[in-house]
Amino acid sequence: AIKIGGIGPLTGGAAIYGNAVKNGTELAVEEINAQGGLQFELNFQDDENDPEKSLNAYNNLKDWGMQALLGTVTTQPCLTVAPETAADNMFLLTPSASAADVIKEDNAFQVCFTDPNQGTGAADYMAENMSGAKVAVIYQNDIAYSQGIRDTFVAEAEAKSLEVVYEGTFTADTKSDFSVQLTAAQSAGADLLFLPIYYQEASVILNQANQMGYTPTFFGVDGMDGILTLSGFDTSLAEGVMLLTPFSADAEDVRTQTFVKTYEEQFGEIPNQFAADAYDAVYILKAA
Repeated sequence: AIKIGGIGPLTGGAAIYGNAVKNGTELAVEEINAQGGLQFELNFQDDENDPEKSLNAYNNLKDWGMQALLGTVTTQPCLTVAPETAADNMFLLTPSASAADVIKEDNAFQVCFTDPNQGTGAADYMAENMSGAKVAVIYQNDIAYSQGIRDTFVAEAEAKSLEVVYEGTFTADTKSDFSVQLTAAQSAGADLLFLPIYYQEASVILNQANQMGYTPTFFGVDGMDGILTLSGFDTSLAEGVMLLTPFSADAEDVRTQTFVKTYEEQFGEIPNQFAADAYDAVYILKAA
């Protein structure tokens, strides 16, 4: 069997991403192995979305005999692990780490779209469909994912004459209270709030905005996928929220519906885009 290593957060705040990737990967491996012929063996390691733990996991997988890496799941760890894979000439295919620098070496590839794609795509959509909106942006300035999307969004918004009336930032140490940023966005008259952030922080923002009576249109990115299964979150607050995603579980094509049905039967939940991208990643490895 060809040995595939996987690395992602199976515990901690980003576990929804990691477990979805692990589930999607396992499902594809089981299907491929059941067909006979080419066989895969999977070893998936938990990095808790921590770059140092991700690097330890990579070294463990090398000791195991990994021949290709499916990962890492999140961007910051992947920026740490990717240079090591380049030095080792290890094939890297990440389902979901979206920073452009993740794939700057010849051995590394992405299934997902990149952060610049998301920033540009969001601004283009708004310019075409919400041209009169006053836009506020709240982003995390100490991670490459959020900062990268914000940078291209703001540049494209200016190029398309979108009116950005406020920008607010936060860090990993200040992500539990967004009252200052929301108050400033509301005071600036923002009726469209762009959130290039992860689902945990987005859930706090939606809750606090609701408590304030602030009701802009919320527009997120792929990191918001997973918010509907977040423990303790009032999903009614996500009604009408828009987000960029490469996958819709409601799509009516046969392949999507077969995948969704099988995934739901095996794992008891509807797959998100991270599960879908991971599933595709294994079939990409098979084709390669």
